This record gives sequence, C-alpha cells and structure tokens, in this order.
Amino acid sequence: MKLVSWNLNGIRAVEKKGLSDIIAHINADIIGFQETKAQDDQVKTALKNVRGYHIYSSSAIKKGYSGTAILSKKKPINVTYGLGIEEHDQEGRLICAEYESFYFITVYVPNSGSQLVRLDYRKKWDEDLLEYLKKKDKPVFFNGDLNVAHQPIDLKNPKSNYNKTSGYTQDEIDGMTNFINSGFTDTFRYFYPKKIKYSWWSYRFNSRAKNIGWRIDYFLASKNALELVKDAFIMNDVMGSDHCPVGIHLK
Repeated sequence: MKLVSWNLNGIRAVEKKGLSDIIAHINADIIGFQETKAQDDQVKTALKNVRGYHIYSSSAIKKGYSGTAILSKKKPINVTYGLGIEEHDQEGRLICAEYESFYFITVYVPNSGSQLVRLDYRKKWDEDLLEYLKKKDKPVFFNGDLNVAHQPIDLKNPKSNYNKTSGYTQDEIDGMTNFINSGFTDTFRYFYPKKIKYSWWSYRFNSRAKNIGWRIDYFLASKNALELVKDAFIMNDVMGSDHCPVGIHLK
C-alpha cells in the first residue's frame, strides 16, 4: 500500500491546476489532505473528476480556512472527526479513518502565527493530540502538516529562525520530541537520517527554485505500525501547492 499526505493550501486553487490528474499520478491507496480551505460541499465539487476514492472531509466553521480531507480507495471501517475537544474542533483539523489493521490519522496542526501569538494554544493542541493518539488500540499512521521543523537538518536556515519563527521554536520542537518519546517514529528520518529534503517553501523570494525550504510535513508511525513500513518518501516533483506530498510504502 501507498499512503500519502499533502497540504494543498487551497483545494479549489489546486483543482484549477489539475488536481485530479495529480491524484492519478500520485496513485496512493489513501491520501490525507490538509488546508483544504473549503467547506465540505466545495471539497466534493473540487474532487468531482476524481474516480475510485471514498471521500471524507472536515471543514472549519470559518469559511476558506484550515480543513482536512481523506481519500481512500478502500472504504474505512469507521471515520471520526476532531479530537473530541470543543476548543480544538472548530477548525476541521483532524480526520481519523479506521481500517482492519491500522488507523490513518491526518492532521493540520495549528500554526503559531506571526509574533508567535498562538504559541500557547499550539502547545495545548500538541498535548491534547498526543493524549488522543495514545488511546488508539491499533497501529497508527499519523500524518500531515505538523508545522514544525524538528531538527536543524529539517530547514535551510536553522540559526536565523530558532525561537523567532513559528515552526522552529523550542516549544514546538519539544512538542514533536514528545511524540517521538511516546513511541512514534518520524518515518522519513528513520530511513534517511542524514538526507536533506524539504516539503514546504515560501512563495516569496523564489524559494522553491532555490530549495530554501522546511520539512514540516510528516508521516509518524506508532511502534507497532513501524514494522509495517517499507520506505518513506517526499515527492518534491509534485507541484500545485507551496507544500509537496510526503508518504510511505507499506510491506
């Protein structure tokens, strides 16, 4: 099986760039989308030309903001939305699809914002998300835009961004470390501990062409899920968003 995660930064915008063809090219068994920036009916309209997938979406109450979706070739046993905590579940940031042998959970973690105005909320989100994940009774593949570069290797300019830019503060790094210490593995780093590859580039300064980027999109696997993973990958060649897809192959 091939599992993929991709922050679209607007599903309707990518639909105009040939999203259905890109999905066919990716050819994943399950795809998690983040930042759809659309209501559920708009997500379905944007995916009207996509064939062979069951589609599930979770939209923010605020229109044109946040939002996640899952596309799955096989119908899941069950699909749930949100963390079950009202203060977190207004923005459509999490969908969990349950299958016979694992959970596929796609997440769009809150950005701490300019001047880090939302950092305290982000820390609470990370804590509550970890508690949610610990309760799962099957192997977990937890994926999405986690809005953090975990190690200096995961962004082009670590020194100038450390504790100044959202996504690379010590609090956010510690949040990711807590997932790792609780038994989750960053699958890309597991297979490629020293490989420099990014998943997001600013639209400014021609950053993608210069490869001035950050790796903030992940597939994390619980201990009992890691043994199912054959390889991890980042699809730098797939365009359409300021992020690129990331994913794993299962054995």
